[in-house]
Amino acid sequence: MHLSAYAKSSEESGTFSGMITNLDQLNNIVRELVGAKERLALLTTAQRRDLVSQCLTSVYAVGEEWAEAACQAKGPPSSPVIAAEELVNGPTVTLRYLQLIRAALDDLSRGEPPRLPGPIATDDDGRVLVPVFPAKGLFDRLSFLGFSAYARMLPEVTRDNLNAYRAPLYDEPAKPVVSLVLGAGNVSSIPLVDVLSKLFHERHVVLLKMNPVNEYLGPIFERAMAPLIASGFVRIIYGGPEVGAAAIAHPDVANVHVTGSINTHDAIVWGPPGEERERRKREDAPLLQKPITSELGNVSPWIVIPGKYSDRQLAFQAENIAASITNNASFNCVATKLIVTSRKWADRSRFLDLLEGCLSQTPARKPYYPGAVDRYRRFACDDLRGPPEIQSLEGGVLPWKLHRNIDPDRSPHFLTEESFVCVSAEMSIDSESPEDFVERAVAFVNDRVWGTLCAALTVPPDFDRTTAGRAALGRAIRELRYGTVCINHWPALVYALMTPPWGGYPGSSRTDAQSGVGWVHNTYMLHGVEKTVLRGPLTVFPKPLWFPTHRHPERVAKRMMQLYSRPTWSRWAKLLSSSLSPI
Repeated sequence: MHLSAYAKSSEESGTFSGMITNLDQLNNIVRELVGAKERLALLTTAQRRDLVSQCLTSVYAVGEEWAEAACQAKGPPSSPVIAAEELVNGPTVTLRYLQLIRAALDDLSRGEPPRLPGPIATDDDGRVLVPVFPAKGLFDRLSFLGFSAYARMLPEVTRDNLNAYRAPLYDEPAKPVVSLVLGAGNVSSIPLVDVLSKLFHERHVVLLKMNPVNEYLGPIFERAMAPLIASGFVRIIYGGPEVGAAAIAHPDVANVHVTGSINTHDAIVWGPPGEERERRKREDAPLLQKPITSELGNVSPWIVIPGKYSDRQLAFQAENIAASITNNASFNCVATKLIVTSRKWADRSRFLDLLEGCLSQTPARKPYYPGAVDRYRRFACDDLRGPPEIQSLEGGVLPWKLHRNIDPDRSPHFLTEESFVCVSAEMSIDSESPEDFVERAVAFVNDRVWGTLCAALTVPPDFDRTTAGRAALGRAIRELRYGTVCINHWPALVYALMTPPWGGYPGSSRTDAQSGVGWVHNTYMLHGVEKTVLRGPLTVFPKPLWFPTHRHPERVAKRMMQLYSRPTWSRWAKLLSSSLSPI
């Protein structure tokens, strides 16, 4: 009943499709992983570190081929913007993660937890704040001038007991099990990073199920992870819904991690939609009787605090939000879907004009993710007056769409459902002052907007220089119920940096998973995290690589990939030179 229910739901939603792996072969593959568990348990930390070093070589060797394959699938392959996206979103962040894991294992091999990049602090509520960025050894302080990030810990974590929450799994003998990772289909680094997290953080052997959307990357991933596959610690499988269902239910698979939609999560845990699912939820009788962790998306809000911005600051922040919408054709769980402004802000219309100008100058993209056209027809409707005509669909692309001044009561789906397509909305809030706006906006996104993954705020330059503004911003950071809160920048940066913990806000459950349960990345191996907070300047020079108007993004992306494969001063200098070059 479990397998057929999940297979039916997955088939209808497009979660699994394509090439089918023989189920007997699946049993053999899992048996191989079971046989490798004890070998993994016997590895020293130094030997794990050596495996990471080997993976740095194998990932870099396939990096350009990896990105080129993704460009071919997402097209047009000749676009330097798409090429840069795929180089960064795939091999580059994977290489960065491997470098950081290797540094953590260096520390652990000496009998100490991963060294933090700075001193711990406490906030006004007495919560412990653990620095997680900039990292040491990767030229972060030079590459990300003015940026910093910390992990705000849960109340039970104190200065006195913090060490008990730092890499606690490495204080115990390894107890490997078989973990199943259901790979994401949108951002190509996610499947590999999730595998590496399970293997090197939790010390589990891993079965990776490729998503049909990007299973063309599977053969490349097999070469990228050749050292881990040769050691028997990782296996990759492909196939239709029955393969995914069988892997989930396999008696030797101890736990599941999924990156995808809330619909996929609930199909796995509770079965297909309907009265039977609701009964199971009421009775807390899930189909899946094993632990599941997840990252499930978000209606990602970006709050723009009213105030006086310079022309340059206003233009930069408009393009910043535009980039967060257009990157990866908006098939990102962190793509900005709701912009919250103040109705009384004098520059509101000018800011939205700048934002729409950036969108109009950015070439439309191929809707490569399944179901995108149907979702576009629904979410591009103006106040539910019916679906728009999609003139450019004949050319294989969907146009960007920004709804201004939506009425959340008339169009609640903009708040309660992640569109996962190139449509975003803006809404305004009445307020008496900027401080009052912040309080109202935070309450609104906490209470009315679905998801707990990430939120961003743009802060005027003088806002937190006043006592009232500083207090309002501090309260907002503390009260936002999101796993990541970013000041002046797109939360995808936190995903890509890899040192910060990444996941939904704690407190969700299998009956109400929101943006998911558990943390990934987190190379300082912190437990007891409430959220990650990143702050950066209102404007950045040179222009960020992910901005669609960057003049030569592909060249910079290649230099960044080279830097993270082997960080040296000469490679950092070449990255800086290519970033500054006007040609």
